[in-house]
Amino acid sequence: MSSIQFHPNELLLVYNDPNTTTGKQTRAYAKSVSNNINEVDLRSVKLTTTIWKDIVNMLKMHPEEIMNKSSKIFQEKFNDNHYTMNGLLEALAHEPELLRAPIAIYHNRAVFCQKPTDILRLEVNSKTSFKVPPHLRRS
Repeated sequence: MSSIQFHPNELLLVYNDPNTTTGKQTRAYAKSVSNNINEVDLRSVKLTTTIWKDIVNMLKMHPEEIMNKSSKIFQEKFNDNHYTMNGLLEALAHEPELLRAPIAIYHNRAVFCQKPTDILRLEVNSKTSFKVPPHLRRS
């Protein structure tokens, strides 16, 4: 069971800086496929190691794969060291600017959005769950 809880028809968008080109474009694509977006800006919201573990498991990636290895923080603290999965999850929890690209989550499926169009791989079905709220749909 996932520790991330949000509305089932909601697209969760996790990023560390919405002002980057990729961040802006990914947000625009997210808004084009969903009216229900929960944006998590890691500059103001800290995720726990448990949530990061859920996210990397949904991505089917290792934490190091989603980290910006060219960042100053990574170079200073992690470059020459070998860390366990838990150590890297702790790093993401305490240094969220290590996140290399936005992450989009929908129905316990996640996509690492290295390119803004990667969000389209979630195959959000706007007809059944997004554009019209359930209580306003016609039978």
